[in-house]
Amino acid sequence: MLNSINISHIFVFDQQQALDFYVGKLGLEVSADVDLGVMRWLTVRVPGDPTRDILLELPGSPAMDPKTAAQVRELISKGASGFAAGFTTSDAKKTYETFQAKGVEIADDLTERDYGTDFGIRDPFGNHIRIVQLVPTSHQLGPKVEGRR
Repeated sequence: MLNSINISHIFVFDQQQALDFYVGKLGLEVSADVDLGVMRWLTVRVPGDPTRDILLELPGSPAMDPKTAAQVRELISKGASGFAAGFTTSDAKKTYETFQAKGVEIADDLTERDYGTDFGIRDPFGNHIRIVQLVPTSHQLGPKVEGRR
């Protein structure tokens, strides 16, 4: 039985540029940076959350041939990757303003929605990322306890 997601990936075209963006601008931390010979295993995560990592993966060997890697890079650069990652924040307005000041590309302005306040950004490669400040809902607060409202 599956218990949780511990790693996912985002295709990037340059891992140093990805570090500058994901660590330098978004504030994530490096969780692993290992030379595996056939590839660099470079993962980042939200500080203080050791349970979920994002692999900043170069399209190419060993997972795909050069022609396929070129096609993947072309599609991602056009924004065709769809939703790449979503993060939560306790203050969407402040996070939005901080990212704007750091030159992060805002793809969708700060918007109030039924589930909270969110906005969209794009990384330097074309990946779509959402940032949301969730409103408290019953499924986010945990199970209801009888006698408690």
